[in-house]
Amino acid sequence: MKSDESCISNPKSRNLRLDLSNLHFRDFGFEMQDSSDFKISSSKTPFCGHSLPSSCGNLGRMDEIGLPGEFPYTRGIQPTMYRGRLWTMRQYAGFGSASETNKRFKYLLENGQTGLSVAFDLPTQLGMDSDHPLAAGEVGKVGVAIDTLHDMETVFEGIPLNRVSTSMTINATAAVLLAMVVAVARKQGVSPKLINGTVQNDILKEYIARGLYIYPPKFSLRLITDVFEYCQSEVPNWNTISISGYHIREAGSTAVQELAFTLANAIAYVQAALARGLDIDSFAPRISFFFDTHNDFLEEIAKFRAARRMWAKIMRDRFGAHNPKSWMLRFHAQTAGSSLTAQQPDNNVVRVAIQALAAVLGGAQSLHTNSKDEALAIPAIDAVRLALRTQQIIAHESGVTNTVDPAGGSYAIETLTDKIEEEAGEQLKTIESMGGMLAAIESGWIQSQIHDSAYKYQKSIEAKERIIVGVNDFRADEVLKIPTHISDSALEAAQIASLSQARAGRDRRAAETAVARLEEAARGPGNLMPFILEAVEGYATVGEISDAFRRVHGEYREALTL
Repeated sequence: MKSDESCISNPKSRNLRLDLSNLHFRDFGFEMQDSSDFKISSSKTPFCGHSLPSSCGNLGRMDEIGLPGEFPYTRGIQPTMYRGRLWTMRQYAGFGSASETNKRFKYLLENGQTGLSVAFDLPTQLGMDSDHPLAAGEVGKVGVAIDTLHDMETVFEGIPLNRVSTSMTINATAAVLLAMVVAVARKQGVSPKLINGTVQNDILKEYIARGLYIYPPKFSLRLITDVFEYCQSEVPNWNTISISGYHIREAGSTAVQELAFTLANAIAYVQAALARGLDIDSFAPRISFFFDTHNDFLEEIAKFRAARRMWAKIMRDRFGAHNPKSWMLRFHAQTAGSSLTAQQPDNNVVRVAIQALAAVLGGAQSLHTNSKDEALAIPAIDAVRLALRTQQIIAHESGVTNTVDPAGGSYAIETLTDKIEEEAGEQLKTIESMGGMLAAIESGWIQSQIHDSAYKYQKSIEAKERIIVGVNDFRADEVLKIPTHISDSALEAAQIASLSQARAGRDRRAAETAVARLEEAARGPGNLMPFILEAVEGYATVGEISDAFRRVHGEYREALTL
């Protein structure tokens, strides 16, 4: 029988299908304990919670595709996936003042959100205090303004850190903000060993795609490995890095480039930690990833499957990790902000639902769904609730959580998974031939690849080779006005006043001494996290701590690439 013939049209294959259906799950490594392994669809049809590669007539691929919860984790990192536990619904939030952000967090938790995700404003991300001249006009605009520990205490007021996981999108100043979370936990009477969450801490993609770096790469990598080392003993349930393909994709890369460049960054971080002398299995289980989930539904599902398979092989076969948890690629997904349109913003609800479903079918561990108005402003409260409800409907009404890897075995999905793995693997070989990711970034090659892809994508839209509904086709004459968030114009002045009050109310000598000790430590090779924590608990500001590092290691200036 030809590989592309229909099993239904061939009597022999019809018999084969019948024979396969009579095989017991134990023949494929499953142990069915009781009838709970079966679910009932909305039409009252019983079906099993697992499907096998035999459904596409290719039993020979079992070793490559594997079973859920088993190497190479193509089908998911847990044997039961969402049948055992749903993904974390983690809406990205943070704007204006710490008190406003605290109110938004409490609103989301009251409406069923199961994890927090903190957005920080640009001055905080760049290690500048709110009263820095370059911070003017940016305080609290794209995230919450954090100057001192006092602000972080306010963000989590009434939110016990041992009862909710917290993710923080912060990179150049990641070590400082993590120290603040540790300090808040202590003030709440919670042991840092009991808190869990994630700090993005992925500086290489800042050099590639976002530009929110401060220091040269060598010192930045040192700070990252300091966090790895510190958290092993002091904050063991914390994910010490979330290696991000999201921003690479949002900058214009293809799905294959997103995967390849993200894994190349991950390899660089692992190499840096090994060079520090850390054991691979001591830090690798706390590595996590962050991917975009874009419009091409099937490609996105396949991308996530390929990512798990590639990472498992890299960690086991290249780096020799022995702990299966070191092989598992755990990832957060966020729907594609770059796909949202200001035109006909209601259409964004549909886009987000499709993208979110792709992430779920791809096996995400946590998910953020964008709000329909994000092309216009910070999300309004009703739009935020609708975005969260989108996840809840997928989880509780769609039925896709009843089956482990329901897309597994599809001709299209398995073919795309193989193709993406192959193409991303070729990209990794190219990067390796250039001397690794750091060399490829410093040469500008990575950035130029993303620029080329972004240009081609935009040209395809302008030529109507790619249709964006409401933008280059199916346009409407009427202008639809929707409620949008309006930033408080008095916020910046209030934040600067709060910062001045914090400086005046602290023990000035203790803060200055802690910063001086930190600066001296930065000249040596030791782990900087204890010194950062001391400065943070002395109410030194984000800017003061960052400036101490600047005085020792300077700032990075990107080479111009054309």
